[in-house]
Amino acid sequence: MALHRRRFLRLAGAATLFAPRIAAAQAPSGTYPNRSVRIVIGYTPGGSADITARLTGQWLSERLGQQFIVESRPGAATNIATDTVVNSPPDGYTLLLVPPSAAINPALYDKLSFDFLRDIVPVAGIIRFPNVVVVTPSLPVRTIPELIAHAKANPGKLNMASSGNGSTIHMSGELFKMMTGINMIHVPYRGGAPALTDLIAGQVHVMFDNIPTSAEHVKTGRLRGLATTGAARAAVLPDLPTVAEFLPGYEASAWYGLGVPKGTPADIVDKLNKTTNDILADPVAQKRFAELGAALLPGSAADFHKLLVDETEKWGKVVKFSGAKAE
Repeated sequence: MALHRRRFLRLAGAATLFAPRIAAAQAPSGTYPNRSVRIVIGYTPGGSADITARLTGQWLSERLGQQFIVESRPGAATNIATDTVVNSPPDGYTLLLVPPSAAINPALYDKLSFDFLRDIVPVAGIIRFPNVVVVTPSLPVRTIPELIAHAKANPGKLNMASSGNGSTIHMSGELFKMMTGINMIHVPYRGGAPALTDLIAGQVHVMFDNIPTSAEHVKTGRLRGLATTGAARAAVLPDLPTVAEFLPGYEASAWYGLGVPKGTPADIVDKLNKTTNDILADPVAQKRFAELGAALLPGSAADFHKLLVDETEKWGKVVKFSGAKAE
């Protein structure tokens, strides 16, 4: 889920500049937190996970009176970060930024050292954002129906780039293949940036890329956008339809939320959930997340748990259909 690093550094700076403007309440009653809290992420700095964690951490710090520090533990498709949190004391001082890979990895990996739905307690959802179906401009298609027709007329001749096996970009494309019956050849890259470079150069044909990465290329004509993959049209590319307008039932998006180790006291989970929802209701936070092209995910811990269960079931079927395995 790599995004333009320069854009995210700018947004990170904006988070620091504008965070004090959020209506900071007095720390809620009780003793938690009485020291710094870490938010563990499974990605390197500079991407969507990092900026989401830093924005959320800054605003939790403002409201709860203690520092929430982002700690990057990349590797093994975020499994290292999850394992770190699973094996941390269940005291509320180690949080996990829960990514969509949490719902994909149980089917992608033959053996994991943890059971995510058992060992991580959902706290709250934060944001959700779709991908965008982009094609190299030389491909003679301008709509989703034309893409489907072209792929059916040329089975196995279209290459579908992704940021790697099991990524949300890959799974978005595999879901599309599964629902349409078309045959596109998956070409996994080690990250979204090199895949996008080859797509612009015409070395590959199609990509279900993260919106913030591709939006500017679509606007400038370096890539042709066909549709976005969410349930509703995306504000950052308002002229593009959704895939579901042509393929009812299709939906694929990335999302982030917070989780804690199993055994964390319920009152701490409740306090973190309430504070996160207070942040999502604040206009300043809403504006910052809108700049990422993201929709908000307010709700209870149970709501976020349901999302995790539903997404795990959904992507498990797609992984099985695709035959994907961890690299």
